Amino acid sequence: MADEVRELENKAQRARDATRHLALLPTSVKNSALRAIAEALLIRSSQVLAANREDYEEARASGLNEAMLDRLLLNQERLGAMAADVMTVASLPDPIGQVFESRTLPNGLQLSKRRVPLGVIAVVYESRPNVTIDISSLCLKSGNACLLRGGKEALRSNRELARLAGDACLSQGVPEGAVEFVESVERSLVGHLLRMRKYIDLVIPRGGSDLIQLVAENATMPVVTGGIGVCHAFIDRSANPEMALRIVNNAKVQRPTVCNALDCVLVHRDVATSLLPRLRELWENAGVEMRCDSEALSILGGTEPGKVMAASEEDWGREFLSLVAAVKVVGTLDDALAHISQYGSGHSEAIVTEDYSSVCRFESEVDAACVYVNASTRFTDGSQFGLGAEIGISTQKFHARGPMALEEITSYKWVALGTGQVRE
Repeated sequence: MADEVRELENKAQRARDATRHLALLPTSVKNSALRAIAEALLIRSSQVLAANREDYEEARASGLNEAMLDRLLLNQERLGAMAADVMTVASLPDPIGQVFESRTLPNGLQLSKRRVPLGVIAVVYESRPNVTIDISSLCLKSGNACLLRGGKEALRSNRELARLAGDACLSQGVPEGAVEFVESVERSLVGHLLRMRKYIDLVIPRGGSDLIQLVAENATMPVVTGGIGVCHAFIDRSANPEMALRIVNNAKVQRPTVCNALDCVLVHRDVATSLLPRLRELWENAGVEMRCDSEALSILGGTEPGKVMAASEEDWGREFLSLVAAVKVVGTLDDALAHISQYGSGHSEAIVTEDYSSVCRFESEVDAACVYVNASTRFTDGSQFGLGAEIGISTQKFHARGPMALEEITSYKWVALGTGQVRE
């Protein structure tokens, strides 16, 4: 264990040493490095996919669940999407040095805020090797160093991707230490990392609730938590039924193993009788199991194993990460809002409606990072928001919320320009 701790501390020190140079790195150098990462993802795809294939087969043999296996899997299409996201990050404005909120005081002192990097960002994550590239590219563009610690199920994939990103950075003049990957998967090492406040400015956990809780409760530095998505869609009485069915089906079926997939459908009583049988037919074809309250069960004619089941109390507020959805009939918008308030995780919530007053109330009263009107929750994603990628999806309120990208991983400093002013 002593060797693993020494490795971690050495890499954290290198990351810390790199921050001073990264903060001053020209945009042109950062963009050249990002383009080199994108190119390397395609040129070295065979090595990456070979490493991922070993990880995947080993994880499947060990009994890793389907949701985690899907997140672990890489293929040529996903590598291409990763490369495209890196190029998007390269095309975005460089936040570092941006001046905002400038004003002149009565004494003539000119005050402004200037964006600066946070420093060293540590990310502890599970299963998703694309996180290695997402974090590396966003930290590079924002002038931060990153310290990456992935899970054992993706060790080979993460190691190959981190090496690829590091090589690309060095080839374009980025200082050593910008991307540091911790190879040891010793669990106790995470506890040591969380006490390394003198090296690390921010830590972000990306994974299951156990990992997030561990980091939130033990970190000695600031933490951004999120990623647990219990997402609802409320179909209002005025909803266009074709639109409603298309939205909830996309939100549930398009990729059910991710945090912005739909978990619970709330249907207004006035349209439940006509809409729920159609939803059942749609979801039977897609293989979705419906966990229904008593009213929905009555409308659907009772249970049918594997297709329609009675919901338990634990099904409300559950992130299924699979082809399972809870279904509840509600009498009013107030009932829907109360249910979301009680069971939502603050991630993504949607309403399907043609009623303007319902839109206004839902937008104003739902407390979530992302609120959708007549659209699928599947858009809660840095790439889909035009941010290139995200360092994480924050469900807390301080200091960032929703998909976190370039601006969200910067801080600022006050700059005061004077002409000899002194305080009386």
